[in-house]
Amino acid sequence: MTIKWTMKGILLGACNCDWGCPCSFNAPPTYGKCEGGYLWHLEEGEFDGLALSGLNVAWFAHSPGPLHECKATSQRILDEKATPQQRDALLKLTAGKVGGPWAIFAAVTAKWLDPLFAAFEVKSAELNSSAKVGTYMEMALGPILNPVTQEVEQLYLDKPTGFTSTRAAIGRSLTFRVNAGLQYEHSGKYAEFSHFSYSGQGEA
Repeated sequence: MTIKWTMKGILLGACNCDWGCPCSFNAPPTYGKCEGGYLWHLEEGEFDGLALSGLNVAWFAHSPGPLHECKATSQRILDEKATPQQRDALLKLTAGKVGGPWAIFAAVTAKWLDPLFAAFEVKSAELNSSAKVGTYMEMALGPILNPVTQEVEQLYLDKPTGFTSTRAAIGRSLTFRVNAGLQYEHSGKYAEFSHFSYSGQGEA
C-alpha cells in the first residue's frame, strides 16, 4: 500500500562542530567525530489521512567520522502525547521508510538504539528558540555575536539541495545536551533554526 504524507513546521538543530557546520559543505567534522541532532515541531502534518499537527520528533546521533561513512549510532525520541496510530506513523517516518530527510539519516546509520517517548516543550522564537525533551535532551539557541562589538551577526545558509531545509538561520547553541542511549554535551557550538516543508510517499 502506498502511503502519502506531508508536513511543515520549524526545525532546531545543533552539533559539536564549529559555527557553520562542515556537513553543510560536504566537509569533514571540525573535530573528527560528529555528535548532533535535530528537533522537528510539526505545525501541520498528515500521514495517509492521519493528522500529525502539533506533534514533535527528534533524532540525534554519534558518528566516529563523517556521516557519509555510514557508521552512525542513531536514536529517535517521539512525542509521548501521540496516539498509538500517530506513534506508528511517526515511527515509520523517522525510520526513513517513506522518504523525507529521515531516509538519509537511516542510510548513514549503522546502529539504531530503541526509540524513546517523552514530553516536548518547544518555544519557537527563530534563533532564540529552545526545547526540552523529557530528561533526554535540552537545546537552547542564540545568535552568533561579533567578537569585537558583541553585536548580533545575521547569518543564513541558502542551500536549494538541502534535505532538512533549504534556508537556515545560523547561530550557536547556548545549551545542547543529550542524556539518553547516547550522552554528550556541546553547548556553545553550532546551531541552526529553519522552517521546513516536506512531502513524500512510499510503501508501508
